[in-house]
This record gives sequence, C-alpha cells and structure tokens, in this order.
Amino acid sequence: MAMGIILFLMVINVVGIRESSRMNIFFIGVDITTQLTLVILGVFLILGPNPGILFEHMFSAGNWPTIQNLVFGIAIAALCFTGVETVAQLAEETRRPAERIPRAYVIMIVAVLILFAGISIVALSAMTPQILGDPVGGWARDPIAGIAAHLPSKTLQSIFAPLVAILAATILLTATNAALMGISRLSYNLASHKQFPEIFGRIHLRFKTPYMAIIIFCLLSILLLSPGLANPGFFTDLGALYIFGSLLCFALAHAAIIGLRVRKPELPRPFKLHGNLKIRARELPVTAILGLLATSAIWVTVIITQPYSRWAGIIWMVAGFGIYYAYRRWKHIPLTQSTPARATIDRNQQP
Repeated sequence: MAMGIILFLMVINVVGIRESSRMNIFFIGVDITTQLTLVILGVFLILGPNPGILFEHMFSAGNWPTIQNLVFGIAIAALCFTGVETVAQLAEETRRPAERIPRAYVIMIVAVLILFAGISIVALSAMTPQILGDPVGGWARDPIAGIAAHLPSKTLQSIFAPLVAILAATILLTATNAALMGISRLSYNLASHKQFPEIFGRIHLRFKTPYMAIIIFCLLSILLLSPGLANPGFFTDLGALYIFGSLLCFALAHAAIIGLRVRKPELPRPFKLHGNLKIRARELPVTAILGLLATSAIWVTVIITQPYSRWAGIIWMVAGFGIYYAYRRWKHIPLTQSTPARATIDRNQQP
C-alpha cells in the first residue's frame, strides 16, 4: 500500500505543482476539521467534567518520563515541523513570495501549535501515559484514535472511528507529498548550482517539473521500504534515522540564517521578526539563536542515546560527503564555490 501511494504521488508531482497542491489543500482541510472537532469535543466532554484528570495523568507517580525519554519525545515531536521547508522551496513558484511566504509560515506555526497542543492535552485527559504509550495494547501508534475511543458516547465513538482512520491515512499522504515536493525542488536547486548531478535538474518540457528528481527519489523511497516486508521492526529504526536527519537540517537552517545576517547584512529582507540582537551593526534573530541551541542539543542527545541513529546517520553523512567530493572533483569545481547553471529542459520529452 505504501509503495502504491508513493507511485501515485510520483505521477501527481510529475504532472505539476498545481495538481499536487490542490490535493494537499483538500486533505489538509479534512485533517484540520477532524482534529479541531476532536479537540473541542475532548475539552468539553472529557476534560471539562473533571479538570483535575489532566494534572493527575501528567504528574502522578510513575507518569512523568525520564530525562532521556523526555528529550527523545521532544525529538519525535519535532517531526511535526518537518515539511515546513517546503514553503521556502516552493517560493520560486509562488506569486508575490515576499508577502505570501511569511504569511504561510505564521499560519502554519499557529495551526500546528494549536492542533498538537490540543490533541496532546485531550489525549492525556482521556488516557494515562501508560495506556497512551503502550505499543501493544495501548494507543501509541494512533493516539487520535484513542481519543475517539474514549469519548463518553457510543454514538460519537461510532462516528469518529472511521473518520480517524481516514485522518491517519490523509495525514501520511500529505506528509509524504510535502516531502516529495520539497526534496525534488531542493535537488533541482542543488543541480542548478552543480552541487548535484545534472540529471536532477532536468525539467519536463510539457509539465515544467523536475521530473527526474521526483522519479529517482520515489524509487529510492520504495527501495527503503523493501526491508520492512521481512522485518516490520525496520520502520522503527528508519524513523529514528529520520529524526537524525531532520534535527540536523533544522540546526543547519538556523545556523545558515545567522551566517547570512553576519556575512550579508545588506540583503533585502521584506519580512523580519522583532527583537533581534544587535552586535557590531549586525542584527541576529533571537529565534534562530534559540533554535540552533535547542535543535543542536537534542540532536546530540539523540546520537548519544540511539545507537542505530548514530551509526547509520554518520555512515549516511560520510557517504554523502564522499559523493559530493567525488562529483565536484570530477567536474573540476572547488568544493566551496557556488556555480549557478541554467535549468536543463529534456528535449526528448514530447508534449
């Protein structure tokens, strides 16, 4: 099923960004409506009649996690924000990006915080951490289904049970689609600057999409899923590796923002947060500094406490650096030089 979904998304993304975005908008609308409804019902029907239940479930003896589990939980929670980079990577395909990109980020942050904070509060009101986190008889794999199952009404439970199943599927579908959109545009940009092989920068003559990058990464994703057919536990390790990569990307993104403010303070910045630190005529954003410190600390904790993430992630990074080094040497380009290149239109594709 997962492999079929990836193939379906590959076709949609090759055809065009408009079709892919329309699909995302529809499913995200369904997701937000369902989650908000569950949060409102949970607050009024579960938390409202017994407000102290949340405090009891959080702070009773044996319920509060260890420091190690708390940090790892924060790392997993950070996955809620993976995909936000898609907003920036699609900026070149957006009308009035200086106006719409900041607005999209602000709306996204508010929506994610409200939804996930609400879901977390209602879930901990409906269930103890032991029931919520039990991977066998609990709701660790689907906490939202746990909320629906604990609504104090058989009618509501029967209504929301199928809705939650649809919700889970659409969330994964839109997340996969956002990741595919992001990686294809990122690969295109890297290929445009000769930091990736030119094949990733090929643009379809008719659809005007980086179709080779989309196809290659979809096939790689299917290949990564293959070991799970024989070993279901493989997906847990794959998730831990994903945390390694996402946290490292978040940390590097914050560091890049700080670096640009230091090296190129004169760049036009249509949108800038208030409360910057002024050091030697440079304005350093507090959010980027705090973000760099927090994500770096959590990333270090993950690689210390998660052996698979540590070794697989390090091997992954070393292999990536090796491929990059070999490719740049093959092209006779210095490792740190940015070399813009024109997009490659595949003339072999017929309209």
